[in-house]
Amino acid sequence: MNCSFCNSDMEKGTGVMYVKRDGSVTYFCSNKCRKNKLKLGRNPRKLKWTGKGV
Repeated sequence: MNCSFCNSDMEKGTGVMYVKRDGSVTYFCSNKCRKNKLKLGRNPRKLKWTGKGV
């Protein structure tokens, strides 16, 4: 399973599963990824450390 924000590989039993009201599920490997996506609303493509970026 991969993190929905930074695309890093997560071991089974680790990380956070976040379910939105519309039923879509996102997985986060760390608090850093969760806060950047949900609280700060950042785009992972614009950050160098995510592995999805430029």
